Amino acid sequence: MQEVSAARHPTHFDISPSRLAGAQAATVDEDVVAAVHHELKLRCDELIAFAHTLDPVFATDIAERLAAYTLGGGSRIRPRFLWWALRSCGGSDVETPAALRIAAALELIQSCALIHDDVMDHSAVRRGRPSFHAQLALQYSGRGREVAAESFAHSAAVLAGDLALSWADDLVATADLEPRTRTKILHVWRAMRAEMVAGQYLDVHGQATSSRSAVQAIRTVCLKTARYTVERPLALGAVLAGADESTSRALGAAGRCAGIAFQLRDDLLGVFGDPAVTGKPSGDDIRSGKATYLIALAHTRAQATKHTSVTDLLDSCRGDAALSEQTLAAVREALVSTGAPERVERRIARLSRAAEHHLCAAHLSGPAADHLTALLRQIAAPRHQYTAGAADPGSLG
Repeated sequence: MQEVSAARHPTHFDISPSRLAGAQAATVDEDVVAAVHHELKLRCDELIAFAHTLDPVFATDIAERLAAYTLGGGSRIRPRFLWWALRSCGGSDVETPAALRIAAALELIQSCALIHDDVMDHSAVRRGRPSFHAQLALQYSGRGREVAAESFAHSAAVLAGDLALSWADDLVATADLEPRTRTKILHVWRAMRAEMVAGQYLDVHGQATSSRSAVQAIRTVCLKTARYTVERPLALGAVLAGADESTSRALGAAGRCAGIAFQLRDDLLGVFGDPAVTGKPSGDDIRSGKATYLIALAHTRAQATKHTSVTDLLDSCRGDAALSEQTLAAVREALVSTGAPERVERRIARLSRAAEHHLCAAHLSGPAADHLTALLRQIAAPRHQYTAGAADPGSLG
């Protein structure tokens, strides 16, 4: 990242109206990801410019790195849900600038979640590259005690996550919206933020208490992932389009089902996935002691059949950061022996069918609705059955 003189940047904070104000909705339809990326780049450039007026080191280490992190990866799944919900509910050119701005905000709040999550889980890799705090640790390694460098990197990453959330809020606050629509958008946005934090807390609480509750695991999935990955982006799109209550309710139910399926798949990939596909080491959920539905279900089923060797193995390995690949393979075999991965797959299939049922109840039609249906299928459709040590060739999109 290249340092830029602060003198070249404005001395006040100003996020200008979207330069895509004249963009046609039909043009965005052709490539939603590219349109959102363009909007995100413009907004990040403005935010970085202001950061340089504060301090060049902060701007280079945190603001520019955060922008590069946000722009450099991800499937843009949340913006795509927002966009196709908007278009399915009749949104047109009028709503396009605000939709793109809020879609960019969703990508920034996603960066906040990922950066903080990696710090909490001590994850060194994200999307096949060093995680945010790992980048900072590498940059400042050799400049002092390693323990101090690690603590610094974690602290700086927490601040970067906070900055991402701040940037996201600023984009939503400055979106060009009618007063009634703004009130509804802010209601959804505030609920989504609180749900995301609550879900993250339940996640770390489950790790700290070694929770084996399948009910708690599903509640965590719903709050941490389903709501802010699918349900709330759909709600934002529906609000922008002025959808009626019945349509919005049906979209919400579809999004919740698909979002839970999305995370249950991620749990399977966290144990059985191919790192070359997932972008993160396989087995990290076991090593970090995640209280996933997969682990909770396997433990319950092993207990019910009095397979103490399986429960003992799961208990001893869960949360072991130094877990060897050989022992991890044994954990995979133990999980498969309980039938838990197959059960999770069946639940994903049921959730996928339920998502489509609720989407049908929204009575949407046309090409945009077809795109939305395809997107829900993409993240909720079941994969092949898992076997011990097998890698799933699919991705989360």
